[in-house]
Amino acid sequence: MDKNEEKQREEEREQVVSPWEVSSSGKIDYDKLIDKFGCQRLDQSLVDRVQRLTGRPPHVFLRRGVFFAHRDLNDILDAYEKGEKFYLYTGRGPSSEALHLGHLVPFMFTKYLQDAFKVPLVIQLTDDEKCMWKNLSVEESQRLARENAKDIIACGFDVTKTFIFSDFDYVGGHILSYIFYLVLVLPKIMRKFPLQCLLQEHGEGCEVVGIFGFTGEDHIGKVSFPPVQAVPSFPSSFPHLFSGKDHLRCLIPCAIDQDPYFRMTRDVAPRIGYHKPALIESSFFPALQGETGKMSASDPNSAIYVTDSAKAIKNKINKYAFSGGQESVELHRKLGANLEVDIPVKYLSFFLEDDAELEHIKKEYGAGGMLTGEVKQRLAKVLTELVERHQVARAAVTDEMVDAFMAVRPLPNMFD
Repeated sequence: MDKNEEKQREEEREQVVSPWEVSSSGKIDYDKLIDKFGCQRLDQSLVDRVQRLTGRPPHVFLRRGVFFAHRDLNDILDAYEKGEKFYLYTGRGPSSEALHLGHLVPFMFTKYLQDAFKVPLVIQLTDDEKCMWKNLSVEESQRLARENAKDIIACGFDVTKTFIFSDFDYVGGHILSYIFYLVLVLPKIMRKFPLQCLLQEHGEGCEVVGIFGFTGEDHIGKVSFPPVQAVPSFPSSFPHLFSGKDHLRCLIPCAIDQDPYFRMTRDVAPRIGYHKPALIESSFFPALQGETGKMSASDPNSAIYVTDSAKAIKNKINKYAFSGGQESVELHRKLGANLEVDIPVKYLSFFLEDDAELEHIKKEYGAGGMLTGEVKQRLAKVLTELVERHQVARAAVTDEMVDAFMAVRPLPNMFD
């Protein structure tokens, strides 16, 4: 092994980004991710084009680069400019009772896209995946899916343009028993056969192994799940919505750790007669403790939840939010804050709508004119207002509303 290969492997060990793990010895290097995954940087010209085509100001997540990468977004916009519609597809793995703010990011942005482009949306709840990964019962996975659906609906989606489905309900039936046969029986057999033998016909083994890094030791449910997340990007998966529209394009808003699923999908799509799904991808919403990974539902002190009280939000920010401020007031006044590592500033960049105020805070805090306590106080107010608005909207979501969003039915006005 030469020195360049050794250096590359060391860098890969220091930064791990996959659908199952996000970790780094320092800040996530998004430029390296773009190079590794082969996606494209979302530049200002695309932001301007979205604004021109929709007649709406770009979402804060667009204009501040939260959604920073894409695959074939230009193709979607080219088709839209010619009068061709598309549909949106995003999802959620329901592994916890409530969402944290990192979970809200893709749904807030997807809501903007649905309103701006006036297109239908499908939302997948992967309760089957969480049942396998998190050792949950089927019943508990389904319950969490419905609870999470209430939080998603509370983001304000249009029921006449939105179909929410859980895998157990929509992909269930006899397929479910087959999946559980694979999960419970085949792991014992798996080591005796090449991994390729267990993969679907068109998702060739070498490609899937290369994309996901699977080995013969991996859980068979892990190997079999990628096609389940892939197929909603093909319109024929929803005959009640898109019958006769097999050439309808799909745009997927997601975090960049989901890119491997759709890299595989994009390889397969032309072979089976579909457009490649387009993606618009976000950076990670960091944990309170710093930018070495993403906010995690498994560590309640790393996250602000949509169920948190104003007091809890304030306490978490004051106690856990990593500061770029200096060790003493005197030193801080002299040197200012390190904005590159400061979590309160990062969070304000996501959720403080006023661009002028954000720039003022960055300038004053970076120069030492504002103290860490002042910035944390402003953040606590912004997040408390956001969470309390969500809680009011969530309280208004009834079981009947969930049933309406999850009902298998046509959406006659979905492109109006």
